[in-house]
Amino acid sequence: MLGVQVARQLKAAGLTWKPQLGDRFAVPDRDLDDELFVLSNMTIQVHDRPEGQIIGFNGTTEWALDDVDLDEALWLPREDQLRELLGGTFRSLHHHDGTFSVRTELLGLDHTSTGATAEDAYAAALLHLLAAAR
Repeated sequence: MLGVQVARQLKAAGLTWKPQLGDRFAVPDRDLDDELFVLSNMTIQVHDRPEGQIIGFNGTTEWALDDVDLDEALWLPREDQLRELLGGTFRSLHHHDGTFSVRTELLGLDHTSTGATAEDAYAAALLHLLAAAR
């Protein structure tokens, strides 16, 4: 699973979250840093309000949280979501000696990003692409 620190880097680099069912997220800086939440039809849903989107916690299972502004939540993209975000730049994923590497190509230039997990390598590749887009 992608760590909160890397997810913060992705958000700071400009990655925007369009919430979908099954998405994982954290609510950092509210004494919930170690908790993982998942959007679902039954317990945690995104609601559109005039002031913006909020994440609503239905029932009493989530420590009496009523809702959280979408900006306060931190998306923790899954491996498949990170790979999809790389789009047509993605070339390959390799695992060798305990390290994962992702090869991307942008405008004819190859780049290899590495990480301890496949998600970390995909995130590093996405951070590289987001930096190149600036």
